[in-house]
Amino acid sequence: MASRAQPPPPLPPHLRARLHAAPLFSPRAPRCRGGRSRLLSALPSPSPSPPSRSQRVSTARLEREPGPAPSAEQQQPRRDPALAAEIARLSATRARLRAARTLEDKLRALDGEPRVAAFFGEESSRGFLGALESREVLLLKCLVAAGQEHVLGDELDWSGGIHHEHHHRNGVGGGSALREALYSLAGLVGKWSSEGVVGGETGSGEMELLRSLLKFLGDIEEFYDCIGGIIGYQIMVLELLSTSKDRMHRPSKDKFVDFHVPDGLNLLEDTEYASQAALWGIEGLTELGEIYPIGGAGDRLGLVDSDTGESLPAALLPYCGRSLLEGLIRDLQAREFLHFKIFGNQCITPVAIMTSSVKNNHEHITSICERLDWFGRGQENFRLFEQPLVPIVNAEDGKWLISKSLFPVGKPGGHGAIWKLACDRGIFQWFRHRGRKGATVRQVSNVVAATDLTLMALAGIGLRYNKKLGFASCERRPGATEGVNILIEKQNPDGLWSYGITCIEYTEFEKYGIPEPTVITGSSQISYPANTNIMYVDLQAVEEVGSRKSASCLPGMVLNLKKAVSYVDHLGFECSAAGGRLECTMQNIADNFTNTYNYRCSKGIESM
Repeated sequence: MASRAQPPPPLPPHLRARLHAAPLFSPRAPRCRGGRSRLLSALPSPSPSPPSRSQRVSTARLEREPGPAPSAEQQQPRRDPALAAEIARLSATRARLRAARTLEDKLRALDGEPRVAAFFGEESSRGFLGALESREVLLLKCLVAAGQEHVLGDELDWSGGIHHEHHHRNGVGGGSALREALYSLAGLVGKWSSEGVVGGETGSGEMELLRSLLKFLGDIEEFYDCIGGIIGYQIMVLELLSTSKDRMHRPSKDKFVDFHVPDGLNLLEDTEYASQAALWGIEGLTELGEIYPIGGAGDRLGLVDSDTGESLPAALLPYCGRSLLEGLIRDLQAREFLHFKIFGNQCITPVAIMTSSVKNNHEHITSICERLDWFGRGQENFRLFEQPLVPIVNAEDGKWLISKSLFPVGKPGGHGAIWKLACDRGIFQWFRHRGRKGATVRQVSNVVAATDLTLMALAGIGLRYNKKLGFASCERRPGATEGVNILIEKQNPDGLWSYGITCIEYTEFEKYGIPEPTVITGSSQISYPANTNIMYVDLQAVEEVGSRKSASCLPGMVLNLKKAVSYVDHLGFECSAAGGRLECTMQNIADNFTNTYNYRCSKGIESM
């Protein structure tokens, strides 16, 4: 671990102000005076002695400490039999598709699926599928093989004139006769409006919906190729759904898992070092990029256009007379101006922005940039890349929710998609061509992150000490809907011990036994620090993770089922259903950066 060998040089007066910031967490941190860790490191002191229980502030075990081996029955997850059978069926289908070398081989493998054959019929090439390209046929057959044939409905001739049974909407069978009559009436009205007659040729409206569905499915198949595309997505959904139904069972491949409260550098306590770190960050701006994940739906804000009633993304929320996106760029320009005033040269930081199609997010972001002439920075210094939407699933059986036939309900799949997506879209290569080594990652929701030295100090320490990853964190208030940073200690199946910093989202607190902070005698009890959605990343390190052909490039996958999903059905009614979507968590890329030892560390692991 690096140590500070000499005192920092004199600082400009504007960097000597009292700091109001948060602790910084980063693997392999430098140590400060007296041996105290300035940044939280994932590298514990090498001490093979038994751990001291007094050092553990708060823990949450996923498995018991090594003891009598549990029986085989106790080790097995208590899964829902129907979900377990479906997972097994889909896993076999995925294996056959992975073994197929060509597109034709994949289609033949899907044709062998009873579900596909029953839906499309043996002569499906004579029906509507005959007018589609082979790649498009593959997507539709994957959809049916995944058990989501209700998405396609009955409006189009899928089976070449062979009648097949009606598939209930949103995967829920039954329903009242009145409801079915309304569905039928809505179908007739739709045909009248698009064709003028009933029973005519396929209308342009249906074709437009089909094209939209094919793009939706194509995005899922491409983005989730590391886990098996559409089939793999559904397997992951069902596995997490099965786990959520058995709250007592927490599957873990590790022999022992324990959580500790991390102890990082507090910028308020050591303002001299914080100012020095901020100066490093300003000096290193020429080696830094900026990454803004702003493709989220922002449903909690309830932001709408007062004139049109259109739902708007969070990036358009007015703050101090400007949109949140404009505020991010303004903060960046202030740091660049400070670099110019101190070091005498100008620099323009490249900015990568992850958007999405929800609430016309991508169009709104592009419109702001164009209207403001790309903030005077030049369009060549921006890269916008769109995050794919993922299907919302029913919380009971994992069926995809639909607004109407050919129109599944979709939302972005979490900010954790940014690492793989940036790799797929060449964002890291773009940064590299501009001579960038690291990047500051900042979500649009943290509007005060640049009002102190936090951003500059985080980036400065990351650059100077060649960190792969760093977090900015703060004290967590009771009831806050934010995740927490923890130090995780676990013994792997091979007997080795690993240590690292990770993030647990607030939706997973109950699952992992994370307690809410409580107030005792006017001061907050010691608890896990809150995630602030501010990170430093080494671009080469995160590109290596994002380029992997396994689930590890999609960090922290969760199925959030805690809130009801609202959507509009094809009758125009506002509906609400228990459901969720597969989400990746951005901060959990830290799970790929751990340190491993052949003994259990003990002394000072919270402040290593």
